[in-house]
Amino acid sequence: MQRSCQPCTACCDGWVQIKVKGCEAYPGHPCPHSTGKGCDDYENRPVDPCRQFECAWVKQGSKLPDDFRPNECGALVIDGLLTWQGLAVDLAVPVGREIPEETLKWLMQYAEKTMRPLIYQQQDPKSDKLEKNPLTLAYGPPAFQQWVLEQQAKGISLW
Repeated sequence: MQRSCQPCTACCDGWVQIKVKGCEAYPGHPCPHSTGKGCDDYENRPVDPCRQFECAWVKQGSKLPDDFRPNECGALVIDGLLTWQGLAVDLAVPVGREIPEETLKWLMQYAEKTMRPLIYQQQDPKSDKLEKNPLTLAYGPPAFQQWVLEQQAKGISLW
């Protein structure tokens, strides 16, 4: 059965950093076309990022559980974001300040079981403000964690 995005609008609501028709969306700053229930210009949405974007929950053959729609589980997952040492790397961004503990636990167990390192983000717990660039953390082999730290130190964006 094909999963439907609606009523979730997490990607449009700024939890995933995107630029649509010259307008940036990021945590705390949704796409100006998002109504919170959909897009006010859905028929004219651009190919990149809107038409091409698929969170892992919506993708055909998704391995994510049925209750992992981003607005339900508190995380938006993008699978196979990049490759590290021949392994697919997944990304999880919070739909809110942080990924709920149960959701993050499931994602980490899935990462171990499938040998897919995980990059995930969380808002700074010391700040009440939503940051445009949340903390980026890594889960996987120590060498992968070190690689992520090195990329960040070089100012290289991983996604």
